[in-house]
Amino acid sequence: MPHAAVNSPASVHHVTHPLVQHKLTLMRKRSASTVSFRALLGELAMLMAYEITRDIPTQMITIETPLETMQSPVIDGKKLVFASILRAGNGMLDGLLRVIPSARVGHVGLYRDPQTLQAVHYYFKMPENMPERDVIVVDPMLATGHSAIAALDKIRACRPRSIRFLCLLAAPEGIAALQAAHPAVPIYTAAIDRELNEHGYILPGLGDAGDRIYGTR
Repeated sequence: MPHAAVNSPASVHHVTHPLVQHKLTLMRKRSASTVSFRALLGELAMLMAYEITRDIPTQMITIETPLETMQSPVIDGKKLVFASILRAGNGMLDGLLRVIPSARVGHVGLYRDPQTLQAVHYYFKMPENMPERDVIVVDPMLATGHSAIAALDKIRACRPRSIRFLCLLAAPEGIAALQAAHPAVPIYTAAIDRELNEHGYILPGLGDAGDRIYGTR
């Protein structure tokens, strides 16, 4: 699945595969129902999983094919953690776990204060032995970057082996903020949109991902 680096080649990966862009367009439509939005998000998460795990470590094991013994590569899925930023990040988990079902799952509970737009913590739970694990932090939207930065602050304190950030949409403001706070964390996104509005929503965007996933307002 091809990708192109934007702004900072080492840290921002814009996934431009036609299937990714096609499904994202369908999600953006105002007319997309909750059912179709949720299904498309799962499909997009699966497609993005292939890209973000492109260089995940593998190890050689001995297997028996129907014809002979051979050495063949496998990943250690149990060493991988999908860390969901609640609540919208949970909409991506099913698709990711369909690709790597043995991955562990962590949760970071945050909400954005509507007045300050700052992230407020209310829950944090990660698997044990984090220094042995690679973490992919997932949230459909990277808007102001406040929630992503707050989540990464907590996760980095657990000293995981590596961290990556996966989203569907990113605003330039959010990318800049996240890169300034966590320059070593690569960002994988299906779209880099134009800007944020005065309420901190991405334009043109796709609306509030959590509301559209769960049918709330």
